[in-house]
Amino acid sequence: MKAGGTEESRGGARRRLPKLKIPAKIWKNRKQQNYDEDDELDCVVEVQQEQEEQLEEISRRLIIREDELFSQDAPSEEEEEEDQLQKDFEDLRLQICMAIHNTFTPSSSCSSSSSSSTKHLEVLRSAVASIQQQEVQDRRWADCSQDRVPVWRPQKCLSTHNALLQNMVEDRLTKAAEDDSGGVDKLSSAVKRQVCRMGKCVKEDLLSVVRTVKDCYPPQMDILNVYAALYHRSFFARLTELATSELETEDCSYLLFWVNHYYPLEILKHEELDGQIKTACLGSLLLKGDLNRLEEQYLVHKEDKVKLWLNTALKKEKESWLSGRAPELIDCYYFSPLAVDVIQVTDGCLTEFNCAIKDQSKTQRLTAHLENFLCSYKKCVEEFVKGNHSNVRSVIKAQLVCEQQLRDYITRQTGSLSEEQRRRCLDTLSALRDCGYQCFTGPTQVQLKVRLSQLWTATWVDGSLPVVDSLLDSLNQQLADLIDLKPACRQSLLCALHQDVVLKYVKRMLQSRMKSREQQVAGAQRMIEDSQKIDRFFRDEGGSEASWLGVMLCRLAEILSLQDPASVQLELVSLARTFPDLSDAHVSALLSLKTGLSAADVRSIRRSVEENRLLDVSTNNNPPFFSKVKVKWISKKINQMVLKP
Repeated sequence: MKAGGTEESRGGARRRLPKLKIPAKIWKNRKQQNYDEDDELDCVVEVQQEQEEQLEEISRRLIIREDELFSQDAPSEEEEEEDQLQKDFEDLRLQICMAIHNTFTPSSSCSSSSSSSTKHLEVLRSAVASIQQQEVQDRRWADCSQDRVPVWRPQKCLSTHNALLQNMVEDRLTKAAEDDSGGVDKLSSAVKRQVCRMGKCVKEDLLSVVRTVKDCYPPQMDILNVYAALYHRSFFARLTELATSELETEDCSYLLFWVNHYYPLEILKHEELDGQIKTACLGSLLLKGDLNRLEEQYLVHKEDKVKLWLNTALKKEKESWLSGRAPELIDCYYFSPLAVDVIQVTDGCLTEFNCAIKDQSKTQRLTAHLENFLCSYKKCVEEFVKGNHSNVRSVIKAQLVCEQQLRDYITRQTGSLSEEQRRRCLDTLSALRDCGYQCFTGPTQVQLKVRLSQLWTATWVDGSLPVVDSLLDSLNQQLADLIDLKPACRQSLLCALHQDVVLKYVKRMLQSRMKSREQQVAGAQRMIEDSQKIDRFFRDEGGSEASWLGVMLCRLAEILSLQDPASVQLELVSLARTFPDLSDAHVSALLSLKTGLSAADVRSIRRSVEENRLLDVSTNNNPPFFSKVKVKWISKKINQMVLKP
C-alpha cells in the first residue's frame, strides 16, 4: 500500500514516529537473531499456543517492532502492519492479565504440582517484567506530540495490573465468604463462618505473597504492601457491612475478636509477615463509630453475665453454709470450690475481653463486678460467723482457703485491675481473713490479756513466774483444732497470731515502770528469753515467716539494757531505720523507760533519730509493726513538749 493511500485511509496526516533512540544492545541482539518479520509476526499472533515462550521476550519484540515502524521517516507501505501490531499488543495485554489473574491459581495442565507451581511463577515473573518494559516505553512516548503517538500508547499496564489485583482480591473474598467447604462447620453461626473464611483467605493469600509471589516482583513495587492494602480494604468493606446489621451478641464478640486481636496480631504480625507490612498505614478493620457501638454491646452483655455468674456462685455457697453440712475434705483439709469458680469465671471473661476489646482500660467495667462480689462475700462471711451455726469452724476453714486463692489471683492481675481497685480488693480480703482468724484466735485474746498483764512484775523479772511458758501451753491446746486447715492458711494464721502476741507483749512493756538499772537489765534478759521461746514455739508450729519479730524483741531488750546515752542513740537510730513506722512517740515511750537518761539526753536522742531516718522507706522490707502500737499517753505529753536545740 502506498503512502498516499495510507494517509487517505487514516483521514488525515499519518502519525510519524519521533526520533526515538533504540538501545544499541537491542539492535545488536535483533541482528544476531536475524528474525524474519513474517516469522516474528506469526510468533506473536500464535502466542497463546506457544506456552513456553516468555511474555517478557514477546513484549521486547513488540517494542522493537514499534520502534522500527514509527522510526521511519516515510509512512509505512503496509497499513496492515500497524493494525497487526496493535492487535499483538492487545494479545500481550490479555496474556499479562491472565498471568496476573492466575497468581493464586497456578495452571493444572502440568503433570506434577511442583512443575506446575514452578511454571506458574515463571509466567508471573515474565508478565511483571513485561509490565515494566511497557511502562518504560510509555514514558519514552510521553513527551511526544499526541498526533505522533501510536494509538495504543500509553499502554498503562501498571494501572491495569493494579485494577486487576483489586478486582481479583474482591472476587477471592467474595468466593471465600460463600464457600461452604472451608472446614469451619464447627462455628455456631453463618456470620462466624463467613468472617472466618474471609479471614483465612486473607491470611493464606498474604503468606503466599510473601513466600512466592513477592519474588516475582521488583522490590520497588513493594507488592506485599500492595496486596495487604487491597485485602485490608476489601475485608474492611465486608466487615463494615456486617457491623451495620443487627448482630447477635455472640456474632458481635466474634467480629470484635477478628478486628481487635486475630487480624492485627495473628495475621499482620505473623512471623513471616511481621515487620514487612506497613500496619500503621492500614488502620482498623472497622470505623471508630461502628467499633465503639459493637464494643458497647459486647461490654453490656458481659457485665450482665459476670454479675449473674458471681451472684449465683455466692448464693450457692451461702446455701451450702446454711445447710449445716461441713465443707468437703480434700487432702485432709477443708475446701470450698467458690474461689476456683470465681477465678475461672473472671479469668475467662478477662481473657476473652483482652482479645475482643482494644481499649484495655475498659476492663475495669468487668473487674468492678469482682470488687462488688468480694464486698458481698465478706459481708456474708461476717453474718455467718455471728450466727450460732454448728459448722461455723469448718466453713471458715474452707473460706480461709478461698481467701488465699482469691488474694493470690488478684495480686497477679497486673493489667486488668487498676492499682486502686487492687488495693480495695485486697483490703476487703484482709477484712474477710481477719474475720476468719477471729473465729480461732478470739478465745486467745482473753488469755493474752490476762497472762501478759503479769509481765514486768517482780516475780517475772526474777524469773520465778513463767508467764510466756504458761501462755504458750494455752495456745498449744487451742491450735490443735487447726489440723484440718490447709497448711498455707494455717501458716498465715500462725504468723498473724505470732505478731499479735508480740504486739501485746510490746504494749505491756511500754506501759511498765522500771525504777532501777538492775530491773532494766534483768527485764531485758527476760525479754530475750521470752523472745526465743515465742519464736521457737511458732516456728515449730509452722509459722516461721514471722521470725523477724523475735529479732525485733531482742533489739528492744538491748535498748533497755544499755545505759550509755550514745549507745542508746545508735541502737534507736538503727531500729528506726529498720522499722520506719517507729514514730517519735514510740521513741519517747522507750526513752521514758530509761531512768538514767537526762532531759538533754532524751532531746538529743530524739533529734538524732529524726535526722537519720530513711528517706526512701520503700527500700525496707519489714512489715509495719509499731504503727499498731498505740501510745496515747506519751503522745499527749509530746504535744506539750518542744524539741530545743
